[in-house]
Amino acid sequence: MAIILQRQISNDEKNIILERFGRTCYATGHEILENEEIHFDHIKAFADDGASEIDNIAPMCQSHNLQKGRLPLEDFRIKLRLEDFFKNGQSLTLKHELQHFKNKGIINTFAEIVYHNISDGQIELEFLNKKEKFRLYSCPITKWQYFYATLPVEVINSDDDEDGQIGLQPRYLIQDKIFDLYRHFQKNTVLNPSIGRLYKNKILIFDGQHKIASLLWGERKEFELKIYINPEPKSLNQTNISAHDKFAQTRFFSSIMVAKLGSQFGKQFEEYKNIEDDEKKTEAGFAKYIKNSEQLSNADVNKRFTSFIYDSILDESTNKIVRLVSKSNRSSSEYPITMDMLSKSIFSNFIYRQPTEDDLTSEYYKRDKEITNSIKLCNIIDEEILHKWDSTKTENDLTQNKLNRMFRSKSIMAWSELLRDAIAAKLEITDQDEKALIFYREISDENFEKIRKVVRRLITWNVWETTVNSEIDRILADNKSEVKKFFKDKGLTTGYLLGASE
Repeated sequence: MAIILQRQISNDEKNIILERFGRTCYATGHEILENEEIHFDHIKAFADDGASEIDNIAPMCQSHNLQKGRLPLEDFRIKLRLEDFFKNGQSLTLKHELQHFKNKGIINTFAEIVYHNISDGQIELEFLNKKEKFRLYSCPITKWQYFYATLPVEVINSDDDEDGQIGLQPRYLIQDKIFDLYRHFQKNTVLNPSIGRLYKNKILIFDGQHKIASLLWGERKEFELKIYINPEPKSLNQTNISAHDKFAQTRFFSSIMVAKLGSQFGKQFEEYKNIEDDEKKTEAGFAKYIKNSEQLSNADVNKRFTSFIYDSILDESTNKIVRLVSKSNRSSSEYPITMDMLSKSIFSNFIYRQPTEDDLTSEYYKRDKEITNSIKLCNIIDEEILHKWDSTKTENDLTQNKLNRMFRSKSIMAWSELLRDAIAAKLEITDQDEKALIFYREISDENFEKIRKVVRRLITWNVWETTVNSEIDRILADNKSEVKKFFKDKGLTTGYLLGASE
């Protein structure tokens, strides 16, 4: 419910407020029509010592005043503006917010050039026609130099991937986290600085972007920073990934980990292939090379390797299902598929996830073919059914209910195994070792039409279309073994996918 004024303002006071604001809703600035009721509410909440005086009262439309609940009016206003910003997509960083603020005229510029000079244990920065000096410190382990400074928004940017270089920014912005921090910092101090690096005359932030992002919504224009001076990017990137993946309370989103590790691994893979020696170049050889050179565990090498393959498959320009893959670790009505779901279903069944011994320069090396084939399978699934996904529809819509059932996590894990076995049969692959390499080969267009027919059989299984709250809905909440047993009992088998009756 809306917050009630401590005292009722008079009609004369209401008129003064309307003269000041016009018939304009304070929440978004839209016009309140003549036939709409005007509500009057605190800009600064009464609970936060906001006075019930006309200087602290603004008009609102009835709809927004009811929506805001117990939020102070200014906080609700920011919440709506945040929602507007996040309509730009899932993959947003501090750089996108800075550009958004510039487009709105809230800030004049950002990412301005910063020149520096080091002498006598100090660093002198020159920016925006002024100079400032800061004391230098040195990391006892890496010997990297760094300094602490409070710098204006005009010289700050996010450490994103750019110009073919791997950025160090490991996260996308999270809407709820920004809003919670925005409210927190209205009453509390910032305990730790954000962290960045001075690189090519730019201040690039790679840790603590949510702090800066939230403070910007609170109209802060200067920020406390710890800045490294030209550190070794590869080492700092790995340190940053470990800090966020292994030791942070808020873990990486799986999709970001895939993109970061996959991108880094891909560049190192190219470097390895171009080493001029007499050694045969293989994936297994590269895995050993990177393990020894960076002192990684087998698990870390495998994580990078699979991330590289997954990132290659999830190419937005070629893979149609990417638009429905969540950037977070949770699915939603708008983004029903997660990286965890893909890795335990389609990827685990159709991708060979161990480094091969095939010579990278020989005709036997088929990793590129495997990636292309996996993308084709994803696109067939999209073309045959998934393109009908509509987040605005409820379970009462038969098609949406069918899709919800098919793409529940345990469901897709179970039917992916059946799909693999059926496709292997269509491709006449019977050897178990060969089945593990099912897409690691050339597959003709003719055979992909056979694969499409198998997918169509999966989609037309009649149990998907049973009424809401049928037995299947209870079973799909169970473990994968129970789901597989249910599928088999109800006729969803490899034989059915190959054309047998249910």
